[in-house]
Amino acid sequence: MTTIYHNPACGTSRNTLALIRNTGEEPTIIEYLKTPPSKVDLIKMISDAGLSVRDAIRQKGTPYAELGLDNLQLSDAALIDAMLAHPILINRPFVIADKGTRLCRPSELVLDILSRPQQGAFTKEDGEAVINAEGQRVAQAQ
Repeated sequence: MTTIYHNPACGTSRNTLALIRNTGEEPTIIEYLKTPPSKVDLIKMISDAGLSVRDAIRQKGTPYAELGLDNLQLSDAALIDAMLAHPILINRPFVIADKGTRLCRPSELVLDILSRPQQGAFTKEDGEAVINAEGQRVAQAQ
């Protein structure tokens, strides 16, 4: 079973959810701004994704600067507490799947942790083709 910590206002989150659904699976959707993860779950997600706490904080469009979170002397515990008090600071979307946990930025990172294959073509909201009609990942120009 796949779980996505989702923000429906975020294009990356919407694309990630659509990629999960393109496998034929309907994931558990947690709108984390309404239902934030517990402290234990947040710490586990960050750790399981192989991120530092600072890597899991969203800066753009959040009270990051106003809260002084750019202070590099702040402990991970202080940053976690800020994320729990202001869930908008939790970067998104986190996805927990059979093959692991990822912060799916860009959205196609979700493909690395899904067990089921893509079932058809998929194009991101911005028009970027990600999956072809055969369900295979489209090679991106470097």
